[in-house]
Amino acid sequence: MSITTTTHLNFPGTARQALDFYQAVFGGTVTAATYGDLGMPADAPGADKIVFGQVENDNGFRVMAYDIPGQDTTDTSTLAGHTRRENGATITDRTFFQSVRGETLDEVTTIWDALADGADVIEPLAASPWSPGFGMLTDRFGVTWVIDVQPAHNA
Repeated sequence: MSITTTTHLNFPGTARQALDFYQAVFGGTVTAATYGDLGMPADAPGADKIVFGQVENDNGFRVMAYDIPGQDTTDTSTLAGHTRRENGATITDRTFFQSVRGETLDEVTTIWDALADGADVIEPLAASPWSPGFGMLTDRFGVTWVIDVQPAHNA
């Protein structure tokens, strides 16, 4: 038996844009179906919104997304919550962060640079006591990412 886990992100009408953005950052393939594709009348409000979406690449990255029914806004302030770094600690009201860990600083810097476009940088990508590279940001879709390099040992 094998089990995998995949983060399922919930968006207020911006799932398609988020999926396309994450594909541009991580590569891979987008799979998406709208509410209309799965039987909602085409002229119903929200029929063009994503009910099932996913980006998956050959390196193991996968994220799912959908549009919350009845919501249609690009305002991510209600989703993003508030996160800040203070005296080396992360202070937040978020229930989760999306974590991406790479093997090298070059690898994660490429991801960081792409995700940082339009993002709120919480902690710039830099060496930390536990990793050759660690950073946090909330992207333009309201998802807070922790990006780091796999430490040489378990910290």
